[in-house]
Amino acid sequence: MRTAQFALNFLFEGHRTWSADWIWGCPLIVVTVIIHVLGLGYIGQKAILMYGDAMKHRHPTGTFSIVVGATVLLATVLHAFETGLWAIAYVFVGALPDFRSAMLYSMGAMTTYGHQSLYLEDRWRLLGTIEALNGWLLFGLSTAFLFWLIQEVSPNNRTGLNGSSPT
Repeated sequence: MRTAQFALNFLFEGHRTWSADWIWGCPLIVVTVIIHVLGLGYIGQKAILMYGDAMKHRHPTGTFSIVVGATVLLATVLHAFETGLWAIAYVFVGALPDFRSAMLYSMGAMTTYGHQSLYLEDRWRLLGTIEALNGWLLFGLSTAFLFWLIQEVSPNNRTGLNGSSPT
């Protein structure tokens, strides 16, 4: 019983804890990772189809460049969308005054680039660090995805798209 009381006090105690940051941050991490995985899966399917269709014209290097370039652009848009979700949360909880500054702060936190003159309200400072953790996860997923895609559509890929050796 004492453990449950301690846990509840930790979660709902006012300004002395960072429970609200975790209560907002953890679901945002889960939502953005799910969006990211689904988005990358969809982008990957379309990239492979696009590559297969374009390879009928026999320009492997040009096709490779277009597919990888388009995929990187779409992955960047996906990251921007997820950053926007964090920015909306910052404005909603009152950590930042407007969407423009929230988006700038969020992009800095997501990329762990940092920021010069933007700070969250003292009460929400941990939330920015939690977003940086989310950025590590999302960029790791993107890196693994791009590595896989480059191997799949590389002109030097000897196994082809279906994984079987040419005969």
